Amino acid sequence: MKSIKISESVVRRLPIYLRYLNELNDKNVHTVSSQELGARLDLNPAQIRKDLAYFGEFGKKGIGYDVNYLIEKIRQILKLDQQINVALIGAGNLGQALCNYNMYLKDNMKIKAVFDNSPSKIGMTINHLTVLPMDKLQETIRADHIRVGIITVPAPEAQNVTDRLVEAGIEGILNFAPVIIKVPPHIRVHYADFTADLLSLAYYLED
Repeated sequence: MKSIKISESVVRRLPIYLRYLNELNDKNVHTVSSQELGARLDLNPAQIRKDLAYFGEFGKKGIGYDVNYLIEKIRQILKLDQQINVALIGAGNLGQALCNYNMYLKDNMKIKAVFDNSPSKIGMTINHLTVLPMDKLQETIRADHIRVGIITVPAPEAQNVTDRLVEAGIEGILNFAPVIIKVPPHIRVHYADFTADLLSLAYYLED
């Protein structure tokens, strides 16, 4: 598996599969076919089979996929069979919403620390997490073995926050700030750009 280059589009579909499989598991559904998955997720069943085949043979012809087994395997592929600690930088409205959503996540990726440089934010509690000052960033990330950072600061501050996260040893960043950030090649960055998504949606509206 390590020798095969897996496209980003495949990796991004795995959490979608996992979410629906968890829904089936909650309903005590034990098996599901690629056709059923495709119909529910509006995806080509052949694409689903191809995506999963990159990582192994999980289904049985004529039967489909064992839901519990496939959940376990996708969690392993996504490294969610281990605890992955996350730091959030920026305790504004978006940051607070993400922290509050954190309590509903079932998987092992959790926000463990929140940081801000505003005196009005430092010390406040969000979903049992106390907002820490930025000068505690490096020691907290290292002490708590935090591997992923979420950036929800204004655009002008994003690169400085990024540099501090990289220096602290972070491995991946989810950036909500509307700006491109620069990182070393070994750091993975994903962008969540609400504005770009909303504006591009307008293109598809009828005249």
